[in-house]
Amino acid sequence: MRLPVLAALAGSTLLTLSACSSTPTVTGPVDVVATTTVLGDVTERIVSCGDGSVTVLMPIGSDPHEFTPSSDQVATMVRANLVVANGLGLEEGLAQALESAEADGAQVLTIADKVDPIEFGGHGHDHGSDAKDEHAHEDEHAHEDEHAHEDEHAHEDEHAHEDEHAHGSEDPHFWMDMNRMADGAEIIGDELASMTGNEAYATCGAEVATEIRGAEAEVRALLESVPADKRILVTDHDALGYLADAYGYEVVGTVIPGGSTLGEPSSADLADLVATMRAEGVTTIFGGVGNSTAVADAVAAELGDDVQIVSLYEGSLGGPGSGAESYLDMMRSNASAIATALQD
Repeated sequence: MRLPVLAALAGSTLLTLSACSSTPTVTGPVDVVATTTVLGDVTERIVSCGDGSVTVLMPIGSDPHEFTPSSDQVATMVRANLVVANGLGLEEGLAQALESAEADGAQVLTIADKVDPIEFGGHGHDHGSDAKDEHAHEDEHAHEDEHAHEDEHAHEDEHAHEDEHAHGSEDPHFWMDMNRMADGAEIIGDELASMTGNEAYATCGAEVATEIRGAEAEVRALLESVPADKRILVTDHDALGYLADAYGYEVVGTVIPGGSTLGEPSSADLADLVATMRAEGVTTIFGGVGNSTAVADAVAAELGDDVQIVSLYEGSLGGPGSGAESYLDMMRSNASAIATALQD
């Protein structure tokens, strides 16, 4: 008779230990910090379903690659129950502060690494014709002779700069694919529910994700209204890879090599970009609102008056009256701007 009793006691003990292991770590209102305005908008909507507040570190219009926090903002991260960050090297100026905050006990939740990130340069679809390829190769060989010595030094400088501002091989700009952002909303909701024991956060995360997926259908319709042979993108930096991958576009060149606005193109890089745009018949350069257009302007001037520079909301939401005050409106605005520019 003792064996069943002992087994029952053992089972009861295991259940108790299991319950303790999932005990919420936060009691009372939850204090959350979000690094970017995009993450801040989604996180605020989820937190509003429970009891808590959200502080967004970056102001509207800031570049996530170059933003650096104040000492007060670092202290805010340390005091927070949860820091929601993009990750994969996007917040270059925040990297050390995030590491310090985590070392001091802050819980940091990165999203980009959890939503099946893509590789830099591994996106898009080939819309180029054989004729365009032929012209591209001709231009390439012409520039090879002209810039042979220049390329040698340019590549040395390029590699040095890439080492300084390297993201790694995975692209952090995941929010440009709305289905991945929907996944991110669910991740945030589940994390808050786990921390607080309040399942309303998980429910709200799922509801926000459903709304994002619904709006994604509108964005898809706009982007897929562009004829397949016109879905060719040149951008200020490699920020639209997820959009290209999701909606059948091809990124054929960037003004600034790589996935950061902090890079510096060499003259050889710019010559290659001009040759590519000529070969592909591209007359639009897409850049981030608030980002410098000086180099893009120089490329446009080299190509002629018919080249336009179109601003998108890449790294930040828009301010009041912009039509991009929320994440959903930001993506609708971007899709409309892309579709209009490429069909003019």
